[in-house]
Amino acid sequence: MLRSFCVALLALVLIGCAQQPAKDDSLYRDLGEKPGINRIVEGMLLNVAGDQRIAPFFAKVDIVGLRDKLVDKFCVIAGGPCVYTGDSLEESHKGQNLSPSHFNALVENLQASMDSQGVSTPVQNRLLARLAALRGQVIEK
Repeated sequence: MLRSFCVALLALVLIGCAQQPAKDDSLYRDLGEKPGINRIVEGMLLNVAGDQRIAPFFAKVDIVGLRDKLVDKFCVIAGGPCVYTGDSLEESHKGQNLSPSHFNALVENLQASMDSQGVSTPVQNRLLARLAALRGQVIEK
């Protein structure tokens, strides 16, 4: 009886595992994995520092800490093995009154960074599509 139960339980576990889709990490790999994402994020933050449309929002931010959190966030979004432990996007942008133009300025800086790193347009578009889905969590309604 116990043996039958164990066999049935094992069968259920194996069936459950078989139904789990394989994790797609192709975007993560196409971005150059964690070192590539780090270069992209650092370039974006350097671009932001010179962009007067949004630089004031970053004036009192721990840039090194922000860089580390963004690298982890982008890594997760791209399907990589990282773990993001920061605040939610809603919480970290709360009260900043960010507009669509602010969001777009950040995206422009990200695109410029990816261009400078030689990231192809199709790969950029895949990342941007995933980030666009998060837009509503950044811009207050």
